[in-house]
Amino acid sequence: IMADNLIDLNHYAVKATLKTLLQDKTTKKNIIWATNSYEDYGPEYKDSKQITIGTLIGLKPMTLQPRVLKKLDEQQDRTHKRAEVMTPSWLCNAMNNVCDKEWFGDKCVFNVETQNGWITNERPIPFKDDKSWHKYIDLRRLEVTCGEAPYIVSRYDTTTGKVIEPPTHRIGFLDRKIRVVNENTLTEEEWFYWVVRAYQSSSGFEFQGDNLLIARINLLMTFVDNMQFKWHRDPSKSELNKISNIIAWNIFQMDGLTDTVPLGIPQPAFEEVSLFELYEPDSKLDDKQIAPKCLIYDWRQMKSQTFESLKKERN
Repeated sequence: IMADNLIDLNHYAVKATLKTLLQDKTTKKNIIWATNSYEDYGPEYKDSKQITIGTLIGLKPMTLQPRVLKKLDEQQDRTHKRAEVMTPSWLCNAMNNVCDKEWFGDKCVFNVETQNGWITNERPIPFKDDKSWHKYIDLRRLEVTCGEAPYIVSRYDTTTGKVIEPPTHRIGFLDRKIRVVNENTLTEEEWFYWVVRAYQSSSGFEFQGDNLLIARINLLMTFVDNMQFKWHRDPSKSELNKISNIIAWNIFQMDGLTDTVPLGIPQPAFEEVSLFELYEPDSKLDDKQIAPKCLIYDWRQMKSQTFESLKKERN
């Protein structure tokens, strides 16, 4: 399947959760654009402005799409301005295989690498000794500057745009966890419980807001795909709400050099005005308003903490 619309804002699951997927849990506002790619659309698309449902509707169809579907000159422009690069799916797979080799003590657990690809091991993933599948689900993994999150989930090949089906053939670290849950659970309740834990232990951060939203939608649609694959049904609204809230916490907007939200405190969201009203002048960021340190959520302790504090714990 070669998809020409990999990110579908009109998909029922996205429409049901878009308000949550736009949340910034640190600022309690929305994520911001943090890129000038859309400024030609108007003042509400400046890099410091929050992304709203209204501004997304205002984009031309097919504008918010993964890098592989963007024009070549736009790809190059984003590389020059934001050091954005495309990591091929085969390389994401190889690097995730290195992590799994260290944990399992065995290589080629999920697949066998080929030149620019992989062959999936179809048999259930073996767990032995004290390495239980439950422990694998709870492994905390983070993709830094995650872009569209190709190391976390691989709905499509990042070089071709081809959708990877079935979900068991996908190679992201969350894809692998969900595959393990699919193979080891017998009821929908048990399956959902462990899928929730898989999402809670998988995270990533990104600077640019459009990439971040694409990443969040990729994680949401991965949940939908696996629900359909395993149980042959669509997720309920409450299931989507639970997963999307975890995604909004775990896939967060951050400047990786400062551990803060990008560009300081977000400017007010753009508000629609009538034809007879004037735009308010842009509010300037007060120099004294220091950008807040990004918050993440500890799902086991049930409390938020700064990302910066995690790094201090490790030192």
